[in-house]
Amino acid sequence: MDAISYQRAADIGAALSAASQPGTMFIGGGTNLLDLMKGGVMRPMKLVDITHIDGLNGITALPDGGLRLGALVRNSDAANHAWVRERYPLLSQALLAGASAQLRNMATVGGNLMQRTRCSYFYDTGFPQCNKRTPGSGCAAIDGHNRMHAILGASRQCIATNPSDMSVALAALDAVVRVTGPNGERAIPFAEFHRLPGDRPDLDTTLQAGELITSVDLPPPPFAEHSKYLKVRDRASYAFALVSVAAALQMDGNTVKSARIALGGVAHKPWRANATERALVGASLDKTTLQTAAALAVQGAQAQRDNAFKIALAQRAIVRAVQQAGGAA
Repeated sequence: MDAISYQRAADIGAALSAASQPGTMFIGGGTNLLDLMKGGVMRPMKLVDITHIDGLNGITALPDGGLRLGALVRNSDAANHAWVRERYPLLSQALLAGASAQLRNMATVGGNLMQRTRCSYFYDTGFPQCNKRTPGSGCAAIDGHNRMHAILGASRQCIATNPSDMSVALAALDAVVRVTGPNGERAIPFAEFHRLPGDRPDLDTTLQAGELITSVDLPPPPFAEHSKYLKVRDRASYAFALVSVAAALQMDGNTVKSARIALGGVAHKPWRANATERALVGASLDKTTLQTAAALAVQGAQAQRDNAFKIALAQRAIVRAVQQAGGAA
């Protein structure tokens, strides 16, 4: 491992000041960053520890009835918080589906948002072709083993997927990411926080240089009674999603009044199935209707050699998740 320097920031101002130095990165739980450093994938020159900054590790109610999750709230604490379980069960389910209990006890809300892709070619520096590591070098996954890779929103530059379960739920819940940086504070709608690869797959998010995530805000919860996070994976524990679905519904009897559907494991960012959402409004939860709506979510999907099964799997997972969210299964 390369030599690095370390600084513990006492407050946000000190953290931002330290981040102005080239090669500096923030560290919270470190569950992803330290792995990347040990593998030589990322080589920061300086780490700024933000875990002792007051005000970033709480969960507070917002005046509009929503909820604010501090960036340093541990994933396990967020998943098990009474307000989250009662008002945002979709988020609690997604958090508990991620990683292992040990990792959830260390990982933070802000760090979860910043996870790098779990593409094996990105993690293995023995493969020189990776546009995320070395822009312009190529994408080894396109002609390699690509069973876990994207079917939506990919480019010839990168077919990796976002690994976060939490982010899929936050996408469905229309969360807002609050950040502060050299140019002040700003609020980023969740749909705009993560990027599709395009011709810059090395950029995972729309964060600007030196910006620090301070919280994630959740709007008032209309979906507490009818939501489901469904994760399809190769094994029951500590595995990334082949396909996951965050389904949140408002029901009027047996009719869908409004719907939010987001997919994980299929794209470089959590994927909102907007066409499926529109098709569900005013519909019942019968299987034929749901199958028709689910098919809209994968329009334009482009499979690789090993992952064509995801197109059908995503549709079946949407049907199952919506049925369970609506109480029809």
